[in-house]
Amino acid sequence: MKNLANAVKEKLASKYKVSDSSQNNSSRTDINVLLNRVKLDRKEEIRKKFYFSAAASTGLILFGLVIFS
Repeated sequence: MKNLANAVKEKLASKYKVSDSSQNNSSRTDINVLLNRVKLDRKEEIRKKFYFSAAASTGLILFGLVIFS
């Protein structure tokens, strides 16, 4: 029972401890990774704009059909 209590305490405490491995990360980044991320973000943004435009156009057409029919 004592081991179980210690294990639970360690698990809970580990959430709030700062690990040394996260501080030792290199500050260098690969430019290709960043450029690829920018390309993907642009594609996603264009796709979202297209979906919004399609939804707005469909809503406008449906509204026109209901009002003028």
